[in-house]
Formats: sequence, structure tokens, C-alpha cells
Amino acid sequence: MTEFHPALSVSVEEDLLPLSAILHQRGVVHRIFEENGKQVLMVQHAAQAADVKSLYRAWRAGEVRIELARQGRRPPLTGVVAWRGVPVTIGLILCSIAGFLLFFLSATTLLGHLTFTPFQVVDGRPVFENMQGQYWRLVTPAFLHFGWLHIAFNSLWLWELGGKVERVMGHLNMFGLFLVIAIVSNASQYVFGGPGLFGGMSGVVYGLLGFSWVGPMFQPAWRIQPSPALMLFMVGWLVVCMVGLVEGLGFGAIANAAHLGGLLCGAVLGALFGMMSGRHEG
Repeated sequence: MTEFHPALSVSVEEDLLPLSAILHQRGVVHRIFEENGKQVLMVQHAAQAADVKSLYRAWRAGEVRIELARQGRRPPLTGVVAWRGVPVTIGLILCSIAGFLLFFLSATTLLGHLTFTPFQVVDGRPVFENMQGQYWRLVTPAFLHFGWLHIAFNSLWLWELGGKVERVMGHLNMFGLFLVIAIVSNASQYVFGGPGLFGGMSGVVYGLLGFSWVGPMFQPAWRIQPSPALMLFMVGWLVVCMVGLVEGLGFGAIANAAHLGGLLCGAVLGALFGMMSGRHEG
């Protein structure tokens, strides 16, 4: 069996088809496959690895130009392939739907196991207690949703932002990002808002937004940065919520501290991961 040797490991968002075409023209036997959220290019002969890496850098720097016929481009991931590529994101959406169903079905007992702090209903009002070492509560409020618009909004943005981040960072890193952002956003809401019945994936969504915006500044190979228009909309919505306009219109209380905490946490993580990725490739 022929042994292949690693030459490149790049984002799954990159289109390596032009590079593959020129390698074929030069007689370089190679393979490209996905592993842990990365595209890995391997060559048949170890001595060719350095040449392939040098060619890749020259191509990305614009020193080498490669053009292909339009019909030769790789189609985007769609349907089942796209769903299979982001199992963590899909799992988070399904858990969020489950949390919404608990609220929708008024399953108070089960719901009480997911809130940031335990509570009991006394005279028709919730009385909150200490966490008492139940540390899963640092994360689980992210799965609670209290309305159709709430779950629909968060699920759509989680699919859009989380899917891109997971394809670039890999499944394990995506899960780790979720845990850290969820803890920071939930804790922020508790610290600034006090005990209460709060929840939702919005803090994580804003965390992924911050990660997607800042990460590519340090690692340009991550093609996940949202458009300026999207950033303006999301940050504008955050500001509108923070000044109380949304609550004033009767849309209910908004966990503003969770949103802001998630956004800042995601931005910091994006900078850290981006710098570490750049150093690793260098």
C-alpha cells in the first residue's frame, strides 16, 4: 500500500481545486480529504511536501495565478452532506428545541433542573435558591427558550454561524467554544441581572458572531467573517435591546448581559484561536 505524506492542512472553507489541478499538471500524486474540520492535502513523496507548501503560499499571495473553467468548480455543501458536517451545531439546535418544548408543555419540574439556580413556586411566584454544587446549571440555561420567535431566531442564527465555525474549527473545538461562551454569558446575566428565569442560545449566538468577526483578523484563512451589514444589524439589535426599546414595546425581558458577555467572550476566543492558528502554520 502506497504511503502518503502530509503537505497542507487548511480550512474546509478554502477551495483547493485550482491547486489540485496544477499539481496534477505537474505530475504530483496527491490526495485531499477532510479531517477534524480541516482539509488535509497529502503527497505520495515526502520530498514534494515542501514544494507544495511553497506553491500554496505563492498562490495565496498572488504570486502564482491559477484559473479553472467555471464548470470545474466544486459545488457547495448542501442537503445531507451539510447536516452531517456539523453534528455539534445540530445537537445544540435539537437541545434548544427540547428546552422550548419543556416550557411550552409547562413541564415545570423538568424545567427547574435546567435553570441557572433551582427554584420553587410559592404562592404562584418562583423563589430561587442557591446552585448547591449543581454546576451543569452554568450551561443549561442556554437551552431554555420561551417563545416561538425566540427558538426560531436562535436556531437560524446558530445554524448560520455555528455551522461555519464548526466546519473551520472542528467538532471538538466547536463544543468547547459552546461550553465556554455559554458559561460566560449565563454567568454574566446572573451577576448583572440577579436570580431569575432567564435562558436562550442568544448569548452563544453572539459569542459565535464575535468569534467569526475577530478570528479571521488573525487567521485570514478562516473565511467565516460576517459581512459588515450583518454585524451592523446584530450589534444594532443588541444596542436597541440594551436601551430598553424592545422591552418597552412589550416583547418581554431581554437577557442583555448574556448577549454582551457572549459577544465579548467570543471575540476574545477568536483572537486567541486565530493567533495560535497563525503561529502553528508559520
